[in-house]
Amino acid sequence: MSAAPPAQPVPGVPPWPDPELGQWVTVPPRGGEEPPLECWLSLPPQGPARAGVLVLPEIFGINPWVRSVAGRLALAGYAALVVPLFSRTAPGLALGYDADAVRVGRAHKERTTAPQLLADLSRAAAWLVEVQPGLPAGLGCVGFCFGGHVAMLAASLAPVRASCDFYGAGVATGRPGGGAPSLDGVAASPARLLCLCGSEDPLIPAAEVAAIGTALTAANAHRPPSDDHRLLTLPAGHGFLCEARADFRPEAAAAGWQALLAFFADTLAPGEAPASGSPGADGNDGPEGRRAPQPR
Repeated sequence: MSAAPPAQPVPGVPPWPDPELGQWVTVPPRGGEEPPLECWLSLPPQGPARAGVLVLPEIFGINPWVRSVAGRLALAGYAALVVPLFSRTAPGLALGYDADAVRVGRAHKERTTAPQLLADLSRAAAWLVEVQPGLPAGLGCVGFCFGGHVAMLAASLAPVRASCDFYGAGVATGRPGGGAPSLDGVAASPARLLCLCGSEDPLIPAAEVAAIGTALTAANAHRPPSDDHRLLTLPAGHGFLCEARADFRPEAAAAGWQALLAFFADTLAPGEAPASGSPGADGNDGPEGRRAPQPR
């Protein structure tokens, strides 16, 4: 598996924890046929957590890069729990980013269902709150690629207060296991959503970005301005936040990271500034200041 800290720091992107910050933990089943969830937990090195966050991986499983995301969130003050999405078919999956890994990951993705994914996330959320007493009410969630799609679904869960979908493809056209497209549930989702797309992403064409923007704008008509959903489109392809992927785009990654940190600070800990941050790549295209998200 090829994933290691970048040789040089990337301005605006939180540093990759080296050595890793976190440990493996097991969320036990509650009964029935539920599998145990082998998760990765990263906690702030000092002081209580600002909030708890569920981290949802790409199709490549809980590999070093997604563990680094949890570590970076921990350094920003969050208790971050990476939850496996393929617990029933590939527990312990951790892949690199070559063509074979894509084939394996997609095969497991096709065997998931929305009800099972949501049941696993609900169990993981309850476990995190239980083992980290004193967390503020309402968890955050962030997912990437297929995990971004699932993060949109997770916005329907009662414990989730803010959910961030990084380039989650297919939300306007499908749902894991079948059924109405995941985007159809946005209007009824109690959690706040931040969706980030790359303008050059072949997996999320312009028509899908437009559909996301339309759905978020319609849902915002029934939400207070301080709790609005937001869409941020950045000049990048798929997987732009991940240093281990060929599609990594430093400028877009920096803007995406700062949007994520600002979104969590604003929603999970109102009144607090992000633990680290700078404006978006163009200085004004972050998640603040856009009441009605529009695709670009």
